[in-house]
Amino acid sequence: MKKNKAIIIFLIKFFATYFILFGIYSFYLNRTQKKTDPFSCSPITQRVARDSETFSRFLGLNARVEQNEEELSMKFILDGQHVVNIVEGCSSVSIIILFLAFIIAFKGGFRDTVLFGIAGIVFIYLTNLLRIILLTVLYKEYPEYGYFLHELFFPAIIYGMVFLLWIIWVKYFSHYNKLKINE
Repeated sequence: MKKNKAIIIFLIKFFATYFILFGIYSFYLNRTQKKTDPFSCSPITQRVARDSETFSRFLGLNARVEQNEEELSMKFILDGQHVVNIVEGCSSVSIIILFLAFIIAFKGGFRDTVLFGIAGIVFIYLTNLLRIILLTVLYKEYPEYGYFLHELFFPAIIYGMVFLLWIIWVKYFSHYNKLKINE
C-alpha cells in the first residue's frame, strides 16, 4: 500500500503541476497572440525565432526571421529563401512544462529542484534553438525528408534528451533515490 500511495501522490503532483503551468501558458498565449490579419506571434515565439536567427548567424549562416502576417508564425529565411515557419509549438515551452512537472512531482530538495529546473530549462531551450537551425538547414537541402525530420527524428531527440534529464534527476537529486538506498 505504501508504494501505491507514493505513485498516487506522484501522479497528483505531476498532473496538478502540469495543468497549472499549462493553464498559465495558455492564458499567456491568449493574451499575447494576435490571431487576425495581420497576425502576431506571442513574445515567447518571437524570442525563440530571434534567438534562432542570432545563433544561426553566430554559426555563419545567412539567416533572418520576420513575422508572417498571413498566419500565426515567424518566417525563418535562410540565404534569402523562406524555408520554415516557427510556430508556438516550436518554442519548447510545452516540453519545459513537462520537464518541470516531473522534477517537481519526483520530489527533491528545494535548492536542487530550483537549480536543476533552471539548468534543465536552459539546456532544453538551447537544444531547441539548435533543433530549429538544423531542421531549417536540412529542410532547405533535403525537403523530401521534411516529414521524417520534423515529425519523427527531431522529436525523438528532444524528448529523449528530456527523458535523460529525468533519469539524472531521479538518480542524483530526488528524494526517491535516497529513500530507496536507505530501505
